[in-house]
Amino acid sequence: MKEQLFGAVEAQRDNLTAMADKIFDHPEYEGEEVMASGLLTDYLKDNDFEVEMGVGGFKTAFRAVYEHGTGGPVIGILCEYDALKGLGHGCGHHMQGPSCLGAAIALKNAGLKEPFKLVVYGTPAEETLGSKCEMIKNGCFKELDVAFMMHGAPNTCTDVKCLAQNSYTVTFKGKRAHAALAPDKGKSAFDALLVAFNGVEFLREHVPDDVRMHYTVEELPGPANVVPAKAVGDFSIRSFSKTTLEQVSERFLDIVKGAALIAGVAYEVEKGTTFFNKIPVLLLNDLLMDNAKLAGAPQLAPPREKTGSTDFGNVMYEIPGSCIRVAFVPDGTASHSQEYVDAGKSDAAHNCIIYGAKAIAGASYDLIATKGLMDKVKAEFAESKKKNA
Repeated sequence: MKEQLFGAVEAQRDNLTAMADKIFDHPEYEGEEVMASGLLTDYLKDNDFEVEMGVGGFKTAFRAVYEHGTGGPVIGILCEYDALKGLGHGCGHHMQGPSCLGAAIALKNAGLKEPFKLVVYGTPAEETLGSKCEMIKNGCFKELDVAFMMHGAPNTCTDVKCLAQNSYTVTFKGKRAHAALAPDKGKSAFDALLVAFNGVEFLREHVPDDVRMHYTVEELPGPANVVPAKAVGDFSIRSFSKTTLEQVSERFLDIVKGAALIAGVAYEVEKGTTFFNKIPVLLLNDLLMDNAKLAGAPQLAPPREKTGSTDFGNVMYEIPGSCIRVAFVPDGTASHSQEYVDAGKSDAAHNCIIYGAKAIAGASYDLIATKGLMDKVKAEFAESKKKNA
């Protein structure tokens, strides 16, 4: 059956790589991925999937469903297709949609006897808006038993943990005055921002080792001879534990309040999207890696124990999930780089699409056909959430 399944992926190679190249050549951003989502959904419709556009509050998000029989597992396959402004497809998202569709359609066409339901979600704006977070709030993904993704990478591997993250834009509002002639008439918003920066530095000594805190000046406060009436800073707080993240975030907000009191200014805090930490399910990681190896994927490597922040973490916080990363660039190559762009239409990138599709299709088949395997996945997820929430 794996030979049939992988053959059903190979049969789509020309279509999948052509789609990826077209998405690569026409990068789109921030929920405006009209061409990419249309290209992907047209292919799904042509292959008898029922497609709904505009799900979860995003016009370029979609949900595509194919059901074989009744009562089987519900396999979710999630894909991204947004690019990076000023760089294009420097994170390889042009490969994700075609690869995920290749897996779904192979499962549909391979002649499986067991019942199953496939749900392909298109999730835009991962790089900026983190659409999966809002899509969850709007009811997406909750019907899934598991969620799979793929991503281009320097090595073929999976992830274990990712950082949960809270982001904040803080605006301090003071009173402008001449810094030399009437400094007593002014209240410096920039002083408050500098105090907040220092407060974060002092806090570093008193947080768990896995906590990360970053900040920057969002707007320049103006000339040195004017007491600044406005100062804006961006802050990010991260931890591999969502519980720890919330505790440290409360202390950060106290720092902001204290900074405003010290400078005698007002302040506003705008909270950005919260990214959750992944709840690892190592059994799913193993299924993807076993099938990637069976398919002949290159540069096999151990799991990445710790990674940055992603909106897929929010999905994996609610549903068992895993992402297979497939090598298409040399080991050590950084994502969001020109090297990723330069390799975007290479033979290695085209093969990455196929390997990713085979890994997801094979792992999905294992869950569909192996009695009791899904129960083991859900049991591990429940135990892992107790330890990693």
